[in-house]
Amino acid sequence: MAAQDAGGQASAGVMGLEELLALPATVNVVTAARALGISPNKAYQLIKDGQFPVRTLLLGSTMRVPTAGLWKVLGVERDRHG
Repeated sequence: MAAQDAGGQASAGVMGLEELLALPATVNVVTAARALGISPNKAYQLIKDGQFPVRTLLLGSTMRVPTAGLWKVLGVERDRHG
């Protein structure tokens, strides 16, 4: 669950459910780390160690993370009818 400020809005450093569901098909490692609530440095270290909880895609020199994998790890289900 995302931390919220006094106005009920998700904090800038934490990704709320609405933002998570609005992500494109793949995201960069920094965005994936934010969704998982870890630092980018920790995410890159986990990837290097083969311990990142989501499959990553190396496209040339760019590392991408499939959003569907993030949703699965986080237990988020997108309504397929809406």
